[in-house]
Amino acid sequence: MSEMENQEFIHLIREDYISPVPVYPIEKPGIPSGSTYFFTTSSGLRYEVLFAKKRDNYLGNIINFSVLSDEYDDEYTETNRGEVYRVIATVTEIIRLYHQSHGYSTSYEFSGEFKDSMEKRQTSIRSLLYYRKAVQILAPLWNIELSGNRVVVFRKRYSNG
Repeated sequence: MSEMENQEFIHLIREDYISPVPVYPIEKPGIPSGSTYFFTTSSGLRYEVLFAKKRDNYLGNIINFSVLSDEYDDEYTETNRGEVYRVIATVTEIIRLYHQSHGYSTSYEFSGEFKDSMEKRQTSIRSLLYYRKAVQILAPLWNIELSGNRVVVFRKRYSNG
């Protein structure tokens, strides 16, 4: 049996984590290994959460979530309808679901958009928010790093002996 086959599932999100707010209903991909999820908020905004494989590491993932609406040119300011905590809780649940079907994944990366008035900052307010949330919910066998405007979560290396 190969080392990869011998490894047990390593949770990405703490097993005891319970969302402090309800999540929106999630539309899962048609197949468990799918990479695109959707949800709609109470105000009617439809979101897409997409997982893409990194070019240099097939076990690494880039997470992109965005509003699917032509009515918003500036997604950051226009979509703030007091739903941010439920949106983050729903994206967290989607990441948990994705990881259940992709247990060999070794990293997840995401970055937040900058507000027009904040583009001179090294790290966007959204990336800082994602980082703080990830620190709270990450399982112990994962590390987190804030690098510029990117939040990277990666599996800790460990030995079996």
